[in-house]
Amino acid sequence: MTTTGPTWVTATVRPGHPDAARLLREYMTEMVVRYHRRPARPGEVDAALAEMPSDDLAPPGGLLLVAHHGGDPAGCAGLRWHSGWAELTRVFVRPAHRGAGGGAALLAAVEQRARAAGATRIRLDTRHDLVEARALYVRHGYVEIPAYSHGPYAEHWYEKQLTDAPSRR
Repeated sequence: MTTTGPTWVTATVRPGHPDAARLLREYMTEMVVRYHRRPARPGEVDAALAEMPSDDLAPPGGLLLVAHHGGDPAGCAGLRWHSGWAELTRVFVRPAHRGAGGGAALLAAVEQRARAAGATRIRLDTRHDLVEARALYVRHGYVEIPAYSHGPYAEHWYEKQLTDAPSRR
């Protein structure tokens, strides 16, 4: 007999939705802690959220998905729309839900929405220390590409073709 665990369900929400706001704060807290290799200092997460806001992850400039696992808000991922392509950002799965397929579920959901919006590829940038995220992207068909952005935390750049058309870098 095969037993299956809770399923992943994604929904598009606005960044200010309570579940989204909580997940984005947890995401940024983890980014701050991992980057500095120490606990976040008072006000540091608020400053990071202000420096890199997620307000544009809503129509018309983008979207934000919240993933629920067994009914619990467990992860998020955002897309920013560009001409012909989408930028993936804010991919996060709560630690208690990691290893249960949440990253794969979020990637499948954002790729489906990007295709439906007419994007031919998804790009992202990430930091060197986010090795688990980099491995997730490679496992799901993202390939490393030359830099397309120059943010202070962009150290690796990836792209996935959503169609059979050649890349337009």
